[in-house]
This record gives sequence, C-alpha cells and structure tokens, in this order.
Amino acid sequence: MSQIESKQPKIYFCGSMRAGRGDADLYNKIMQKIDSCGAEVLTEFVGWSASKMADQNKHRGLQNDKDIHDQDVHLLQQADAIVAEVTQPSLGVGYELGRAQAMGKKILCLYRPQPEKQLSAMVRGAEDGDKFVVKDYAVNEIDDIITDFVSSQKMVINL
Repeated sequence: MSQIESKQPKIYFCGSMRAGRGDADLYNKIMQKIDSCGAEVLTEFVGWSASKMADQNKHRGLQNDKDIHDQDVHLLQQADAIVAEVTQPSLGVGYELGRAQAMGKKILCLYRPQPEKQLSAMVRGAEDGDKFVVKDYAVNEIDDIITDFVSSQKMVINL
C-alpha cells in the first residue's frame, strides 16, 4: 500500500487587530514560517499595517464590521486548523477561537509568558492536549513549534 499527501493544509492565523498591533511583526514571522512549511495561510491580512488593511478592505468590498465578520467566519470554515498568537488580549481572537472550537477545528494557541500578564482562563482552560493546544513559548522557539504543528496537519491518503 502506498501513501501520498493529499493537500496543502489551510491555516487560519489569529492575532490582535484592534486591541493592539504591537506584535504585527511577530505575526508576519509566524505566518511566513507556516507558509515555508507548506501550508496556506488564509489570513495574511493579520500582519498588514492599518493603512494597507483599510485599502485592501475597500478593494475587497469589505465596507463595515458585518462584512469583515462574515468574511472571517467563511475563512474559519475553510480552514483545516487554527494558529492563534494570544499574548495580546483580544476579544476578536477569543471569539474566533470559540467559533473554531465549536466547528471542531484543531487549534494551537501561542502565548509568551510575561510577569505582569496571565493568559485568560477561558483559553488556558480549554486545552485538551489534542484538538485545543496551548503552548507557552519564547520567540526563538517558534520555528520548531510551527514546523511540528503544520507537519501534524498534513493529511495522508492510503492507496
């Protein structure tokens, strides 16, 4: 019996948008790593600057919050898995995680521990070690974490 990889995994990346953009460069680094591992990032806009985002939203016909919500839920439905950087608290990311969990998606949450901040109990407490995983990490560990996660998402078909 032979095996072939069936498809490139589709990853929905979550990061803070309106609650703070201080980690946008890190988001880009994570998404570039996801891409270099052979997965498709459905939400590259999470790493864009505010001005680029406004221009692109207008170009794509996203005129209001409802349009953005509906587009993002559609992308969540298309995703094979979710990667969320959750260090910067964000209501939107929490909402996306809840929707993704309800859809049965595999979820990886990345958190950089900080002495003055704790991760929400609603995120940390959702960890089950399988479908919902929370990893405390340092930036220098991101390549290995993403490589392991993406490789676990690649589907294999037995012929």
